[in-house]
Order: sequence, then structure tokens, then C-alpha cells
Amino acid sequence: MTSTPQCLRVGIAVDLPLADVKLLRELEPRLELVHDPELNRPQRWDGDWEGDPRFTRTAEQNAKFTQMLHSVDALFGIPDVNPALLTESVHANQNLRWVHTTAAGGGAQVKAAGLSATELERVAFTTSAGVHGSTLAEFALFGVLAGAKNLRKLEADQARKNWPSERWRMRHLDEMTILVVGLGGIGSAVVERFKACGSTVWGTSRSGRPVLGVDRLIDPEHLAQAASQVDAIVATLPGTASTEGLIGAEVFASVRPDTILVNVGRGAVVDESALLPALNDGRIGFAALDVVAQEPLAEDSPLWQHPNVLISPHTAALSAQETSRIARLFASNATRLLDGKPLRNRVDTVEFY
Repeated sequence: MTSTPQCLRVGIAVDLPLADVKLLRELEPRLELVHDPELNRPQRWDGDWEGDPRFTRTAEQNAKFTQMLHSVDALFGIPDVNPALLTESVHANQNLRWVHTTAAGGGAQVKAAGLSATELERVAFTTSAGVHGSTLAEFALFGVLAGAKNLRKLEADQARKNWPSERWRMRHLDEMTILVVGLGGIGSAVVERFKACGSTVWGTSRSGRPVLGVDRLIDPEHLAQAASQVDAIVATLPGTASTEGLIGAEVFASVRPDTILVNVGRGAVVDESALLPALNDGRIGFAALDVVAQEPLAEDSPLWQHPNVLISPHTAALSAQETSRIARLFASNATRLLDGKPLRNRVDTVEFY
């Protein structure tokens, strides 16, 4: 990244709506966009970057798609969100200098491509971290509220047309302490919403630097100890070697009865084999999971039927604004690249987040 180009030839490697292609051109006129909508798997819903798996390119379309991947300076999206195609593109295109992933946790996809240290040095990788912060923070708030207000009991009583003879209390956010595990873009948005509801908010931080809205910073080494003093835990962490199973047996052994757990980060952060016993004996009173370790969740997983678990099929991040938000982030980074400034959301190619 030593020289500063006058323009940037960008291949649109996923199905980006035409309005957002136009937005890219408006926001950064120095982009030369290589875009043929007929070559990309069509989105089935907003933010469906993998596209319809039933779509198959003809031999002619595949040749055009490959030629595009091998002739550009940058890629908007990992082709078909397929690490194998990313590997092929990096190997074949020596001029490729930047790839932007449409996922917030795109580092995992880059890792799966198995690129060499030299290739990871040559090509800059960025993610869409922060784009999904507001929607995921809303799900985190919803998940904690569902546990605090005992959504499952309300549903069960309504289904039976049962009006209990005795009223029962609900927990209130302004009386609760929320532990946010991970204070990146998503975590910061989570903190903001719980503070607005009057909660006391703790958050884990390696650096120890103050974070707006966080009442107490927790060293990750002391996670279990902190978990024993809170009412709810919200996980927002990416999936890396150091975060895998971080919320596991030690944490669940420490929590108070009826602690609420929400995961809007990556499924592997929560050790599900340790979560189930904690759910069964009431240490975790309610769990709202937008992500699980193995997706789709296996049909025989006991999480499906557990009365105190709410499963969301990794959909809480999606919104009608997602594609344009990612386009704006890409355009901003393209401007930085063209002006010789550091890129935002660079993938750490050691831990791949």
C-alpha cells in the first residue's frame, strides 16, 4: 500500500442493489466499477450476500465473472461469500490490493481462504464491522427484556387462557446490571441502549481505556468473577481462537440463579455443552441466541425445545438499510485508500477479526 492510485478499479463480487452501485459512484467518483448484475447470485432478502444457491452461471458467465475477479484492484465482497473463490482470486490477480467483506466477522472467511503470509501482506482486508451495531443492539435489548419480563410464562399462560390467581413480579432494566462482553462497534451500541434504559453497564476490555456509558471495565481474565455479580450477560465478540468457548463452564459455574444470556456475536463464543446444564438447573434463567456454534442449528439440538431458550436464525443483523450502509462504508474506505490514509476495519491477520 505504498503508492496512491488516481483511480480504483473495483469488482462487485456479490449482488449489490443498483441503487447502492449508484451510491458508490456518487460518493467516490474515482471508482471504476466493474459490475454485471447477471453474474452474481441474486439476493433472496436484504443483505443476503451469499445469494440464491440455485443460481448457476453459464460457461460464458463464469468466464466473465472469473475475468472480472482477476482484473480489478479491489473487490466489494468475497465472491459468492466463498473462501475458495477468494483464494483463487488472490492467487491469480497480482494487482489485487483490497478486499472488503460484507460480514462484520469477515475475518473468519479470510482465515478460511488459507492465504500465505505474503498474500496477507499484499492484500488489505476490511470488514463491515459496525454496520450491524444498531440492529444487533436492539436484539440484545429485546433478549434481555424477554428474560426480565418472563416472555415464556406470558406466552404459556396466554396459550392456556390462564389468568394466574397470584400476580408475579418482573425485573426492571433500571434495577439490573448488564455485562457486555466485547466493547467493539456492536458492544458500544449495546451499551448505549441499556444506559438509555437506566441499567448499570459493565464491559470487558483488554486495554482498560474508558468507554462512554460503561460504569465498570472488566479485564477478560476476571470474566467469571464479574459474571457472578450481574443480572445479564450480552456477548458481542467475534469468533477467534481466543474467544472460542470463552463463556463456558467457569462462567456458568459463577453466575447467580436466573442470569439472562444473550449472544449477538459469534456462536462459538458460548460453550453450548456447558450452557445446557446451566439452563437446566436455572443458573441461566433465559437465553436469547441469534447465533449458535453450528449453523443451521442441528434438528436434534436440545436448544430448539428448551423452554427457556429463544432461537433467532442469525437474522437479527438484517435490515432494509444494510446494503446501503455497507456501500457507504466501502466508499469511505475507498476514499481513504485513494488519499493514502489508513483503512478502517482492517482484519487482524493473526487472530482474524
